[in-house]
Amino acid sequence: MPRSGPLPVRAVTSSSVIARAVVLPHPPLLVPELVPGSVESTEAVRSACLAAVGELAAVTDRWFAIGPGPRSHVVEAQVRGSYAGYGVDVAVALSKDARGERADLPLPALTAGWLRERAGAASVRVRLVPRETGEMADAVAGLAELDRAEDSVGLLVLGDGSNRHGARSPGSQDDRAPAFDDAVAAALGAADTDALRTLDPELGAELGVSGLAPWRVLAAFAGTDGWSARMLYSAAPFGVRYHVAVWERE
Repeated sequence: MPRSGPLPVRAVTSSSVIARAVVLPHPPLLVPELVPGSVESTEAVRSACLAAVGELAAVTDRWFAIGPGPRSHVVEAQVRGSYAGYGVDVAVALSKDARGERADLPLPALTAGWLRERAGAASVRVRLVPRETGEMADAVAGLAELDRAEDSVGLLVLGDGSNRHGARSPGSQDDRAPAFDDAVAAALGAADTDALRTLDPELGAELGVSGLAPWRVLAAFAGTDGWSARMLYSAAPFGVRYHVAVWERE
């Protein structure tokens, strides 16, 4: 059973370089080639994601992403991959100078790379974080170290909300899903780190929420710093709730 205690709050530093973070979903449907019959119906969430990463690219072209995964793992920026496992061979690179054979990349890394290319950023490294509290704490410490680096870094926080919205949802309907995701949307839209840190991980797992660990890492990293937020999108067009938000350091 994963531990559900609070994560440590990061200490404020005077030399912080992560000034902007974007919160995004990571479904394959963001890629038009993968949904040839549903490009129009997926356009709203796609446009919101592209707008968010466009804002990130406006401040820095070097990115770091936090995404959900079954184990802690870092995908370096020099690799390439493909969405072939999702039906169409759409090539993806995590940096402009990525070379060599394609790797079998997890979905958060593919999404981060695809968004990097659309926004024209130079590179993105991706850290996958499981639900275990200890692994999330390590990710928070890693972000704090990155935040003291010499160069500006943009932060992507990848993860979907509940997949149990409505009778035709992938996880089947659960009446608790709307209230849970409404609370997530309110917290992400207000940069409410306390609310994000206290989201129930057991309930999130029951509701098929993949973004809980990355959101809690963001909350613990942001700590008591002053952040403001804007919600660009929050809806469940295909039974899965997708949240898109931009966080700015004040």
